Amino acid sequence: MPYLGSEETVKELRRALCNPHVQADRLRYRNVILRVIRCMTQGVDVSGVFAEMVKASATVDIVQKKLVYLYMCTYAALKPDLALLAINTLCKDCSDPNPMVRGLALRSMCNHRMPGLHEYIQQPILNGLRDKASYVRRVAVLGSAKMYTQQGDLEIDGTLVNELYSLLRDPDPIVIVNCLRALEEILQREGGVVINKPIAHHLLNRMKDLDQWGQSEVLRFLLRYKPRTEEEIFDILNLLDSFLTSSKPSVVLGTTKLFLILARGFPHVQADVLSRVKGPLLAVCTSESRELCFTALCHVREILRSLPGHFGAHYKKFFCSYSEPHYIKCQKMEILCELVNDDNVQHVLEELRGYCTDVSTDLAQAAIFAIGRIARTYGEKCVVILTELLALKDEHITSAVVQTFRDLVWLCPPCTEAICQVLPGCEENIHDSEGKQALIWLLGVHGEKVANASYILEDFAENVKTEASPMVKMELIVALVQLFVVRPAECQDMLGRLLHYCIDEETNMAVRDRGLFYYRLLLAGIEEVKRVLAVPKSDPSLGVLEDRAVQPIDAWALDFNTLVPVYGKEQWAVLTTCWKSELNVEGTEPSKAEQPVSEEKKAAPSSQSDAGPLTLKLDAQMEPELFESQWKMLISAHVTSAGWQEDVHPDALQMALQDVSIYTIAMSKAGTEPWKAYLFAQEQEGQGLFLTELLLEPDKSAMCITVKQSNGQEESLRSFVALLKNVIELFVDLKS
Repeated sequence: MPYLGSEETVKELRRALCNPHVQADRLRYRNVILRVIRCMTQGVDVSGVFAEMVKASATVDIVQKKLVYLYMCTYAALKPDLALLAINTLCKDCSDPNPMVRGLALRSMCNHRMPGLHEYIQQPILNGLRDKASYVRRVAVLGSAKMYTQQGDLEIDGTLVNELYSLLRDPDPIVIVNCLRALEEILQREGGVVINKPIAHHLLNRMKDLDQWGQSEVLRFLLRYKPRTEEEIFDILNLLDSFLTSSKPSVVLGTTKLFLILARGFPHVQADVLSRVKGPLLAVCTSESRELCFTALCHVREILRSLPGHFGAHYKKFFCSYSEPHYIKCQKMEILCELVNDDNVQHVLEELRGYCTDVSTDLAQAAIFAIGRIARTYGEKCVVILTELLALKDEHITSAVVQTFRDLVWLCPPCTEAICQVLPGCEENIHDSEGKQALIWLLGVHGEKVANASYILEDFAENVKTEASPMVKMELIVALVQLFVVRPAECQDMLGRLLHYCIDEETNMAVRDRGLFYYRLLLAGIEEVKRVLAVPKSDPSLGVLEDRAVQPIDAWALDFNTLVPVYGKEQWAVLTTCWKSELNVEGTEPSKAEQPVSEEKKAAPSSQSDAGPLTLKLDAQMEPELFESQWKMLISAHVTSAGWQEDVHPDALQMALQDVSIYTIAMSKAGTEPWKAYLFAQEQEGQGLFLTELLLEPDKSAMCITVKQSNGQEESLRSFVALLKNVIELFVDLKS
């Protein structure tokens, strides 16, 4: 036997295929063909027997035909001239009495990746679309999509498109779904398949005949249909009602999304639908499939944006199991933080307390941070638990607890006294830079309440030469200056030594500049230092989520049952931007069908168009933590004011701003003095962000507006400020 892969192997196979005695014996002939396929799958170049394999396709043995067609599809691109010879055989088989042979031949023709092949397969595809056998129609529908995909510059054939539209009423449900996908591929430059009223109602009536994937596809295409009357909306919802209790998660989520979008004008219907799918979603959250479980948890978090506490009665469903992966446990802890109320807070805290000693360092710290978020509302109970965790003297636990304390004294000032009492001794168990920064910040800002704060900072100052993190050094400079203001006698000597080292010996320029800044500030006198450092020690208005505006369901309905809840709004925008840029580099324009349908195609409001060329993104979303970090990092780009009236209720302003795609991240309660609101908006094109603070003047005669911008484009900033002022002034005029 010649060595596998040599030229002798191909020659032997050719001789066997040409041997009349082998051809006369059907079993031997098939075995030789099997040897050819085996060599092909093992990477041997057997294209030299292409002509002999084409001859072998002239048989009534359907198994042999499948093997030969597989070979021809593999080598057709390498042997285009010989592949054209096989077209006649395939065309002949497309007229075979056996529907299996007709479908097999048509599928093989469409899989020949050769230029100019559409001239030969266009008519067989049309014949296949009109075939009596459903299998042949299925293959023909998919073949039409393949033909247009392989021939990108091919003009759309109106006859073929009409045939596909007519097949949407085919008795075979698989043909219906295949037609939808094929039309979407063929008409992608025109925006994809068009769903009108007859097609929409026909698809709804055929839903029960489709399998899980067919139902999911139909539900996705039905999003494009916009009913004209309220009666039609409820007719469609009644037809879809039974699919809300389907055993298939994809069908339940697809139906829910369609309900939410069709019932935009009926908030009570949307809330009722979300209540009905609570059971199926909870079932998926306990699924053995980790992917399904994680996706369901992400969608639960989306629902909680608009319906806080919606799953409150089932909070135990979100307790973590020991066998679950880290990413699922983190999602469940995030949900538990949002489900906490007066009735279950003790149970939730006890559960999270158990996670704090997990063998996984990341999971333990995530549980501690979760307790910290709950502490914004239930501070006393959480501080007790966090204090008990310090007694474990574990490095990563102590570091996470101190970082949580840093946030709590900023967001919840009543916790400050209890936290300052337990800080001494923490420095012995903290070795990471994040924990050191948090401890140093606490000792600097609240050092007057910690008896040995100066001694702890002195230890850090003596070891500053061996400290690897520049951030810790810069934090130490600030903390010592702050403590020097309130306890000068204890800090003067070590502050002088620290500044001397940072200015004369430190190699990091950021640390050196920080030291020079405070050295020159101290030269100006202690009163000037106090004036500069006289900043608030806490600002609950940014961090406490009690006053955060509840998002309407419409804000995330379009993202439901997509990858947006999984990746997050910002991350998904970055990913899609990268994908589109890659497509443009390759010379392919993004499909119009990929763009969101319905409201994202609407024109901007008139006030927005009058303000300038700025176009804001509809349904933009932003996490409060991200807003807070961006607000601290950016500088004020524009400060102005707008007229106001005392009798105008500020809370009603939220809906007016939402109409022009400016959304509320946090807002003071009505009657609060001073009244504040924090807003955000995102440009439609690009990643430009506008962060805004509204501050009502004490006499309530004017609204002070402070805008911060991420990309620094002046034209966009002017347009946004003009839009915001127009909305506020128009709102005041209408209310008056």
